[in-house]
Amino acid sequence: MAKSDPNRVLRLLPIAVGAIAGTLLFINRLLTPDLTDYQARSDAVGVIACAILILTGLLWQQVQPRSPETVELIGEEILDFSPQLSEAAKTELAWASHLLLTNTVTRSLVLWYDGEILLRRGILPPQAEVTVGPILQRVLDKQKPVYLVALKVYPGRIEFDYLPENTQGVICQPLGAQGALILGANTPRSYTRQDERWISAIAEKLTYTLSQSPFPQP
Repeated sequence: MAKSDPNRVLRLLPIAVGAIAGTLLFINRLLTPDLTDYQARSDAVGVIACAILILTGLLWQQVQPRSPETVELIGEEILDFSPQLSEAAKTELAWASHLLLTNTVTRSLVLWYDGEILLRRGILPPQAEVTVGPILQRVLDKQKPVYLVALKVYPGRIEFDYLPENTQGVICQPLGAQGALILGANTPRSYTRQDERWISAIAEKLTYTLSQSPFPQP
Protein backbone atom coordinates (compact mmCIF):
# COMPACT_ATOMS: atom_id res chain seq x y z
CA MET A 1 0.00 0.00 0.00
CA ALA A 2 1.34 3.40 -0.92
CA LYS A 3 2.17 5.82 1.86
CA SER A 4 0.38 9.17 1.89
CA ASP A 5 2.20 12.29 0.77
CA PRO A 6 3.60 13.97 3.95
CA ASN A 7 3.47 17.42 2.30
CA ARG A 8 -0.16 17.23 1.21
CA VAL A 9 -1.53 19.09 4.25
CA LEU A 10 1.10 21.81 3.90
CA ARG A 11 0.18 22.41 0.26
CA LEU A 12 -3.53 22.59 1.09
CA LEU A 13 -3.11 24.90 4.09
CA PRO A 14 -3.13 28.25 2.18
CA ILE A 15 -6.28 27.21 0.27
CA ALA A 16 -8.07 26.23 3.48
CA VAL A 17 -7.06 29.41 5.32
CA GLY A 18 -8.03 31.62 2.37
CA ALA A 19 -11.40 29.92 1.96
CA ILE A 20 -12.26 30.12 5.67
CA ALA A 21 -11.18 33.76 5.95
CA GLY A 22 -13.15 34.68 2.82
CA THR A 23 -16.26 32.96 4.17
CA LEU A 24 -15.98 34.82 7.49
CA LEU A 25 -15.61 38.14 5.66
CA PHE A 26 -18.73 37.39 3.64
CA ILE A 27 -20.75 36.46 6.74
CA ASN A 28 -19.52 39.58 8.53
CA ARG A 29 -20.64 41.73 5.58
CA LEU A 30 -24.11 40.14 5.60
CA LEU A 31 -24.52 40.71 9.34
CA THR A 32 -23.41 44.36 9.25
CA PRO A 33 -26.46 46.64 8.83
CA ASP A 34 -24.55 49.91 8.34
CA LEU A 35 -21.39 49.65 6.26
CA THR A 36 -18.83 52.39 6.82
CA ASP A 37 -16.15 53.46 4.36
CA TYR A 38 -13.51 52.17 6.75
CA GLN A 39 -15.08 48.71 6.89
CA ALA A 40 -15.51 48.63 3.12
CA ARG A 41 -11.82 49.29 2.65
CA SER A 42 -10.94 46.65 5.24
CA ASP A 43 -13.17 44.10 3.53
CA ALA A 44 -11.54 44.83 0.16
CA VAL A 45 -8.08 44.27 1.64
CA GLY A 46 -9.31 41.06 3.28
CA VAL A 47 -10.76 39.73 0.04
CA ILE A 48 -7.47 40.41 -1.77
CA ALA A 49 -5.51 38.64 0.99
CA CYS A 50 -7.82 35.61 0.82
CA ALA A 51 -7.49 35.46 -2.97
CA ILE A 52 -3.70 35.57 -2.68
CA LEU A 53 -3.73 32.73 -0.15
CA ILE A 54 -5.93 30.57 -2.36
CA LEU A 55 -3.80 31.33 -5.42
CA THR A 56 -0.64 30.48 -3.48
CA GLY A 57 -2.11 27.14 -2.48
CA LEU A 58 -3.08 26.34 -6.06
CA LEU A 59 0.41 27.23 -7.26
CA TRP A 60 1.96 25.02 -4.58
CA GLN A 61 -0.05 22.10 -5.93
CA GLN A 62 1.81 22.49 -9.23
CA VAL A 63 5.22 23.82 -8.19
CA GLN A 64 6.17 21.88 -5.07
CA PRO A 65 7.49 18.40 -5.92
CA ARG A 66 5.53 15.59 -4.38
CA SER A 67 7.35 12.86 -2.55
CA PRO A 68 7.42 9.63 -4.56
CA GLU A 69 5.02 7.02 -3.26
CA THR A 70 6.62 4.19 -1.30
CA VAL A 71 5.03 0.74 -1.43
CA GLU A 72 5.43 -2.42 0.58
CA LEU A 73 6.99 -4.91 -1.80
CA ILE A 74 5.22 -8.22 -2.31
CA GLY A 75 7.48 -11.11 -1.38
CA GLU A 76 9.50 -12.61 1.44
CA GLU A 77 12.84 -11.74 3.01
CA ILE A 78 15.39 -13.95 1.30
CA LEU A 79 19.14 -14.56 1.56
CA ASP A 80 20.18 -17.28 -0.87
CA PHE A 81 23.69 -17.99 -2.16
CA SER A 82 24.66 -20.32 -4.97
CA PRO A 83 26.18 -23.53 -3.54
CA GLN A 84 28.98 -23.22 -6.13
CA LEU A 85 30.46 -20.23 -4.32
CA SER A 86 33.35 -20.54 -1.91
CA GLU A 87 33.09 -19.17 1.61
CA ALA A 88 35.35 -16.27 0.66
CA ALA A 89 33.14 -15.38 -2.30
CA LYS A 90 30.01 -15.65 -0.15
CA THR A 91 31.55 -13.31 2.40
CA GLU A 92 32.33 -10.68 -0.24
CA LEU A 93 28.89 -10.91 -1.84
CA ALA A 94 27.26 -10.70 1.59
CA TRP A 95 29.30 -7.59 2.40
CA ALA A 96 28.50 -5.88 -0.92
CA SER A 97 24.79 -6.70 -0.80
CA HIS A 98 24.52 -5.52 2.79
CA LEU A 99 26.03 -2.16 1.85
CA LEU A 100 23.58 -1.74 -1.02
CA LEU A 101 20.54 -2.70 1.04
CA THR A 102 21.44 -0.44 3.95
CA ASN A 103 22.95 2.58 2.18
CA THR A 104 20.68 2.93 -0.85
CA VAL A 105 16.94 2.60 -1.50
CA THR A 106 17.50 -0.97 -2.74
CA ARG A 107 15.09 -3.51 -1.25
CA SER A 108 15.61 -6.42 -3.67
CA LEU A 109 18.89 -7.66 -5.12
CA VAL A 110 19.72 -10.38 -7.64
CA LEU A 111 23.25 -11.12 -8.84
CA TRP A 112 23.25 -13.06 -12.10
CA TYR A 113 26.56 -14.20 -13.59
CA ASP A 114 27.57 -16.63 -16.33
CA GLY A 115 24.02 -17.94 -16.66
CA GLU A 116 23.61 -18.60 -12.93
CA ILE A 117 22.07 -16.75 -10.03
CA LEU A 118 24.82 -16.39 -7.46
CA LEU A 119 22.88 -14.35 -4.93
CA ARG A 120 19.29 -13.40 -4.11
CA ARG A 121 18.78 -11.06 -1.19
CA GLY A 122 16.09 -8.77 0.15
CA ILE A 123 12.34 -8.87 -0.54
CA LEU A 124 11.82 -11.29 -3.41
CA PRO A 125 9.13 -13.59 -4.89
CA PRO A 126 9.51 -17.40 -5.17
CA GLN A 127 10.50 -17.06 -8.85
CA ALA A 128 14.26 -17.64 -8.91
CA GLU A 129 15.10 -17.89 -12.60
CA VAL A 130 16.52 -15.00 -14.62
CA THR A 131 15.52 -14.92 -18.26
CA VAL A 132 17.60 -12.54 -20.33
CA GLY A 133 15.16 -10.10 -21.90
CA PRO A 134 15.79 -7.10 -24.17
CA ILE A 135 16.69 -4.73 -21.32
CA LEU A 136 19.18 -7.03 -19.63
CA GLN A 137 20.62 -8.02 -23.01
CA ARG A 138 21.23 -4.36 -23.86
CA VAL A 139 23.05 -3.91 -20.56
CA LEU A 140 25.29 -6.88 -21.36
CA ASP A 141 25.93 -5.76 -24.94
CA LYS A 142 26.60 -2.09 -24.29
CA GLN A 143 28.21 -2.52 -20.87
CA LYS A 144 26.27 0.43 -19.54
CA PRO A 145 23.78 0.40 -16.66
CA VAL A 146 20.09 0.99 -17.23
CA TYR A 147 17.98 2.78 -14.64
CA LEU A 148 14.23 2.33 -15.00
CA VAL A 149 13.00 5.15 -12.78
CA ALA A 150 9.35 4.01 -12.71
CA LEU A 151 9.17 0.36 -13.70
CA LYS A 152 5.39 0.22 -14.08
CA VAL A 153 5.44 2.51 -17.14
CA TYR A 154 7.88 0.31 -19.10
CA PRO A 155 6.40 -2.50 -21.23
CA GLY A 156 9.65 -4.42 -20.73
CA ARG A 157 8.97 -4.77 -17.01
CA ILE A 158 7.62 -8.28 -17.62
CA GLU A 159 11.18 -9.60 -17.93
CA PHE A 160 11.78 -8.76 -14.27
CA ASP A 161 9.43 -11.43 -12.94
CA TYR A 162 12.18 -12.49 -10.53
CA LEU A 163 11.63 -9.21 -8.63
CA PRO A 164 8.51 -8.33 -6.61
CA GLU A 165 5.60 -7.61 -8.93
CA ASN A 166 5.15 -4.10 -7.48
CA THR A 167 8.81 -3.10 -7.73
CA GLN A 168 8.90 0.64 -8.39
CA GLY A 169 12.40 1.24 -9.77
CA VAL A 170 15.14 -1.01 -11.18
CA ILE A 171 18.83 -0.62 -11.88
CA CYS A 172 20.59 -3.18 -14.09
CA GLN A 173 24.32 -2.80 -13.50
CA PRO A 174 26.66 -4.82 -15.73
CA LEU A 175 29.27 -7.11 -14.21
CA GLY A 176 31.46 -7.34 -17.27
CA ALA A 177 30.01 -9.12 -20.29
CA GLN A 178 28.96 -12.19 -18.30
CA GLY A 179 26.57 -10.90 -15.69
CA ALA A 180 24.60 -8.15 -14.07
CA LEU A 181 23.55 -6.86 -10.70
CA ILE A 182 19.80 -6.20 -10.67
CA LEU A 183 18.52 -3.92 -7.92
CA GLY A 184 14.90 -3.18 -7.10
CA ALA A 185 13.50 -0.25 -5.09
CA ASN A 186 10.12 0.26 -3.45
CA THR A 187 9.97 3.93 -4.46
CA PRO A 188 10.02 5.35 -8.02
CA ARG A 189 12.64 7.93 -9.01
CA SER A 190 14.48 7.25 -5.76
CA TYR A 191 18.07 6.44 -6.79
CA THR A 192 20.30 9.53 -6.76
CA ARG A 193 23.40 10.13 -8.88
CA GLN A 194 25.47 9.38 -5.81
CA ASP A 195 23.65 6.06 -5.40
CA GLU A 196 24.39 5.20 -9.03
CA ARG A 197 28.10 5.96 -8.56
CA TRP A 198 28.15 3.90 -5.38
CA ILE A 199 26.49 0.95 -7.13
CA SER A 200 28.91 1.24 -10.05
CA ALA A 201 31.93 1.16 -7.73
CA ILE A 202 30.69 -1.93 -5.89
CA ALA A 203 29.88 -3.63 -9.22
CA GLU A 204 33.44 -3.05 -10.45
CA LYS A 205 34.82 -4.75 -7.34
CA LEU A 206 32.46 -7.69 -7.73
CA THR A 207 33.28 -7.98 -11.43
CA TYR A 208 36.97 -8.34 -10.64
CA THR A 209 36.31 -10.95 -7.95
CA LEU A 210 34.00 -13.03 -10.11
CA SER A 211 36.27 -12.82 -13.16
CA GLN A 212 39.09 -14.33 -11.15
CA SER A 213 37.11 -17.29 -9.94
CA PRO A 214 33.36 -17.05 -10.54
CA PHE A 215 32.60 -20.56 -9.35
CA PRO A 216 35.34 -21.58 -6.95
CA GLN A 217 35.32 -25.09 -5.69
CA PRO A 218 35.09 -25.79 -1.94
